[in-house]
Amino acid sequence: MTTMDAVRAGFADAARVLEQFTSDDRTWQAIDQAGALMVETLQKGGKIITCGNGGSLCDAMHFAEELTGRFRGNRRALAAVALSDPSHITCVANDYGFDFIFSKAVEAIGRPGDLLLGISSSGNSRNVLEAIASAQSMGMRVVALTGKGGGEMASKCDVEIRAPKTDFSDRAQEIHEKVIHSLVHYIELELGL
Repeated sequence: MTTMDAVRAGFADAARVLEQFTSDDRTWQAIDQAGALMVETLQKGGKIITCGNGGSLCDAMHFAEELTGRFRGNRRALAAVALSDPSHITCVANDYGFDFIFSKAVEAIGRPGDLLLGISSSGNSRNVLEAIASAQSMGMRVVALTGKGGGEMASKCDVEIRAPKTDFSDRAQEIHEKVIHSLVHYIELELGL
């Protein structure tokens, strides 16, 4: 197999995973439920807090900036924040441990009525699970983007959107990226923006 054969096979595999994801009715139900919770949160004056590790942190940041900035057209900014401040992350990791980098931020800025979007392609990221526990203890709702078998996060959230199980986390991240855009689009449509 040549390098380009492998690249082409990667695109074919991504298309197969997307087809598997979109052919499952549970996908659409979960996206609708998650979108409705997010709209309700924003309508009631709450904010959406997002977190994840590595590529999932990039997805969390991307989701937040699509809401605070611009998605498809000009509109008012919507309340969202990604837990991505390097000074906070390194401070908490140093003083408490890496498992608490997100939960301490949720404690600081989360409020009852806010919503946490936790992203983990395995569903088992300990620091995201700690953030979920903090959010729920404060009366926040939780939406999770997961992959593989859903991991521990599957049973610890209000709504789980799970990418199909594959051998590679990049496939889950590709699904998560599409879901993120779909949720932002859903929010804009429902809010009439």
